[in-house]
Amino acid sequence: MKKKYVPDLKAQMATCEANYVRLGKLMPDLDKVSGRHFCVLWRQHAIQVSIRVEERFNYTTSLRIEQRGEGLSWLQMPDLIVRLYHDARMAEVICRKRRPMQGRYSYPNAQMHHPDEKQQLNHYLGEWLAHCLAHGHSNEPLAIA
Repeated sequence: MKKKYVPDLKAQMATCEANYVRLGKLMPDLDKVSGRHFCVLWRQHAIQVSIRVEERFNYTTSLRIEQRGEGLSWLQMPDLIVRLYHDARMAEVICRKRRPMQGRYSYPNAQMHHPDEKQQLNHYLGEWLAHCLAHGHSNEPLAIA
């Protein structure tokens, strides 16, 4: 019998803390702007990245992170909703394509989710944000009023 998946909370919290720092570098004026658009080079493709504020409250902010690329119809670009917890200085993926994420999923399941899908998406977000910081550029003013 296979063991039930148990999330590694320490690793998950470290990932969320690192993602908060990365988003802070991409949007240092988060409290003043409603979003940011920039381009990231990936191989010979230019991918348009959009980070927009969906909700803003005293202790949390929800961001929608979208990616679009010309000539990349074969690649499914994630559309993520990320919640920033300002008091804990953490950022976690809460939705993917407008579907809320659970902390873990039983396996097998009808939607074909991996047991650790939320953890995988948070890890992916961290890698993508690091790539944006290293290879992103914009010819326009960064802030969206």
